[in-house]
Amino acid sequence: MLKQSFRFRAGDGTAIFVFKWSPEKLDKARGVVQIAHGMAEHARRYGDFAEALVRAGYIVYANDHRGHGKTAGSPENIGFFADKDGWELVVEDMHHLTGIIHEENPGRPVFLFGHSMGSLLARNYSFLYGKEIEGVILSGTAGDPGFMGTLGLVLAKWEMKRMGKRAKSPLLNRLTFAGYNKPFKPTRTEFDWLSRDQAEVDKYIADPYCGGIFTANFFYDLLRGMKEINRWDNIIKTPKELPICLLSGDKDPVGGNTKGVMQVYRAYQKAGIRDLSYRFYQDGRHEILKELNREEVISDIIDWLNAHC
Repeated sequence: MLKQSFRFRAGDGTAIFVFKWSPEKLDKARGVVQIAHGMAEHARRYGDFAEALVRAGYIVYANDHRGHGKTAGSPENIGFFADKDGWELVVEDMHHLTGIIHEENPGRPVFLFGHSMGSLLARNYSFLYGKEIEGVILSGTAGDPGFMGTLGLVLAKWEMKRMGKRAKSPLLNRLTFAGYNKPFKPTRTEFDWLSRDQAEVDKYIADPYCGGIFTANFFYDLLRGMKEINRWDNIIKTPKELPICLLSGDKDPVGGNTKGVMQVYRAYQKAGIRDLSYRFYQDGRHEILKELNREEVISDIIDWLNAHC
């Protein structure tokens, strides 16, 4: 197995850091998986998943989004996309990476895997560039926040005006995450909602590039992005022939304990997506790739990829 990393320059000059895992014999590769990680984490956390995909015959690319991981450069820079149009820039970064993948792997099918915030970005990507990939897997996605999302946008604007775009916002962080741990009381940490595997939760807490409080501008970008991906006139642009698979733990608070995920599923169903499926994992929390049954989850993902290669 080969492990590499590189950077590419985005359209605005930002250097985007990318990890790449590949089989030693590239001629044996069946396809490529591009990973979009979630909020307050980074691409390197997907190393075990990537290695399992490589063993199954896939090449894997995963970039650190703006304001995350090595693209941020240091923990102090985490939590800020850009001064303007941050959400759109992150989607364009993903599309730029897809272009690199196609150049390096001509003729091979490319699949997009997005987790949590990465799944939201992948949904945006799909209605813009879905014709350039062979399928999408959405892990730990969320439904439409509706009025609460609109209220969050107002608060984010107020926070930016009050403290500045780059100021960390404990208020927005609390409003976003405070309720996630409640179903799991008594809790051991503030991140018990991520996984039943305590060792994985502890790794997350110990990682300087994970967790933390993000900027008011980031929350504004995120909520604005969520508004865009839940607009019907955008959903309907998703190519009908694009296979989409939704995966979630049935105790994932981000997906509303399956309710939000099913809302997304029904929207795609209404939009006429022909190859659409979902699976919920019993007692699974938010990070299904870090859950106690992660081998089952990864096996299901590989089976889906193999069926669509």
